[in-house]
This record gives sequence, structure tokens and C-alpha cells, in this order.
Amino acid sequence: MIRKQAFGRTGHMSTVTIFGAAALSRVTQEEADRTLEVLLEYGVNHIDTAASYGDAELRIGPWMKEHRKTFFLATKTGERTYQKAKEEFHRSLERLQVDSVDLIQLHNLVHPDDWDVAMGPGGALEALVEAREQGLVRFIGVTGHGLHAPAMHRRSLEHFDFDSVLLPYNYPMMQNTRYAQDFERLFALCQERNVAVQTIKSITRGPWATHERTRSTWYQPLEDQADIDVAVHWVIGRPGLFLNTVGDIHLLPKVLDAASRFERRPSDEEIAAVVNRQHMTPLFA
Repeated sequence: MIRKQAFGRTGHMSTVTIFGAAALSRVTQEEADRTLEVLLEYGVNHIDTAASYGDAELRIGPWMKEHRKTFFLATKTGERTYQKAKEEFHRSLERLQVDSVDLIQLHNLVHPDDWDVAMGPGGALEALVEAREQGLVRFIGVTGHGLHAPAMHRRSLEHFDFDSVLLPYNYPMMQNTRYAQDFERLFALCQERNVAVQTIKSITRGPWATHERTRSTWYQPLEDQADIDVAVHWVIGRPGLFLNTVGDIHLLPKVLDAASRFERRPSDEEIAAVVNRQHMTPLFA
């Protein structure tokens, strides 16, 4: 089984690997149900989805009739205005077949113009706070991709007391001095405020080198179990971090298997050896 740790201040003990439901965006219900069996096998108890993840919310909905209490359930809205965010959130509740979720997140809030709208009067944040007041959600978070995510998350936390953040974290990205510095500043602030820190792109090998893609991920992932082990263990070996799993249901068991066998964090030399052998490159540059 995969170990659990406190998901920030929420009071929930989440598995250190959170199921990234982007993997369900273009699968059948039968495939999704087989994925549920894998999650239950490894004891995963936290699902992270989004309104923009294709059919993912629709695929999760049927699970909730029997397993709602099994999972901490999180979704996201990419809308920036109050009315559109409210409408999208209520649509998510319908698609997920639930009366409430545990966490709603402002999705990929990294562009300053988007930030000004979402955080300003009549912005999306007002809709999420209203939903919390109505008992439709318990916690509010913010997510981001790209090199500016940690700095923008710090700005978000200075504006509002978010319960969680989500951003990229892997060895190649942390070799970018500016990104690493911004990440460390954000992480220290989150530790101080007991804000949950979720990470993505743990097994990213780099951008796809060819037009032929063999996985449903928008980046080229690591494939070999031994390499995945090192990459996953490097992330979850850092106390206080959560790893959101890969966006491909067929690679998911490898990530969960790696997490279930965690014993220690690999050294920088060990992870660097995988980076060199697999020619891993930063996804964001």
C-alpha cells in the first residue's frame, strides 16, 4: 500500500500519490472502471480532476455512488469570471454525480491578466468562496503550469488563504536556478501556512520528439519501471510533497507500483543518471 500524509490543513490523510484523472479524459467507462480497481488495489484515496479533462468527470461519476466516502474529491475550473466559474462548477457537480466536492481549484492561474480577472471583483474566486459558504465545497486551491507557476502561486497566497497549490516538480525542472528558487520560496510559505503542495510531471522525459505519440500524455513520459521508480521516489521522498499521477491509464500502475515500494529518496547522482541515460529535458523552458 502507498503511505499517507496530511493534506495540508484539511484534516485528510491522503496517499502521497494522488490520482490525476486527466488519464480518464478519452477512455471508455469500462476502461475507467478497471482503473478504479487499480486505485483501490493500491489504496489511493484522493482524486484530482478538472472540468477541462475531457470525459474524466463523467467517468468518475458512476464511481461515486459506491465510493464517494473512499475518496477526497477535487476538481478545477478554468473560468475566470464569477458567473462562468459558478456555472462550470455546478456542471462539474452534475457530471461527478455528487452534492459537493472536497476541493475546488482555480485551474492554471499563471497569466497576470487572468489573475487580475479571477481575483478581482466579479472574478472566479468569488464563485468558489460562495460555493464554500453554501457547503458545496470545503476547500479552495490554485494550480499552475510553466516556469511562472511558483511565483504566481506566492502572489495568490498573498491575496487569499488558499488551502492547496499544484505545480510542476521534477529533477530537470529543478536544475533551472530561477524556477528552483521560486519553488523553494513557495514551498517554505506553504509549510509555514500548512498549505498542501501537489506536484505534476514527475515522470516527464521531455516534449514529444516526433508527431507519433504512443501515450495519451501531452509530454513524452518515462516508460521503464526502474526509471519510473527513481523519478517517483525522488519526488515523494521529499516530505510534504504529493505526486499527482501520470495522464495515461496504462502507465498508472507503474507509478503506483513505484510508490508502493518506496524506501528512500534517490541521491542526486542516481536521478541524474536516469536524466542522462533517457536524455530527459525540462518540459517548460
